[in-house]
Amino acid sequence: MKPLINLNELSESFHDERGKYADTYYPISEKIGAKRLGYSLSEVPPGKRVCPFHNHRINEEMFLILAGTGTLRFGAEEYQVKPMDIIACPPGGRDVAHQLINTGTDTLRYLCLSTNDPFDICEYPDSDKILAMTGEQGNRTLRHISRAGDAVDYYDGEMDD
Repeated sequence: MKPLINLNELSESFHDERGKYADTYYPISEKIGAKRLGYSLSEVPPGKRVCPFHNHRINEEMFLILAGTGTLRFGAEEYQVKPMDIIACPPGGRDVAHQLINTGTDTLRYLCLSTNDPFDICEYPDSDKILAMTGEQGNRTLRHISRAGDAVDYYDGEMDD
């Protein structure tokens, strides 16, 4: 396995489209032997976004804009993005929640880099959801999503003997 790949020569892709969300995703990590970092390329059509506004409590992400323009939602702020902008999305609370939206007229294309810890907690501020997951990407042993307001007491269901 070669430890390099040319982004213009990626052939395997996955396309997903659901309402305002759409992208073509090109996995890279496995093709170049990455172990602890995740690499991928995303292409987002005009007017779309890849995923809901979210933050990670464990994993960190970085995006390098390669082509197109868009808007980065980051915490309570919005920023315009263009080619060669690098975006840091550190782990943390809702103040580092992030989302890229293609607000331009051409495809928004960007390189994604992330830590690949086998566990994470994600929050979705717009819908007040929480996602807990463990296990390697593509082989999760636990994946649970619920509304933050659905919290129960620690001993709920444990006291009936």
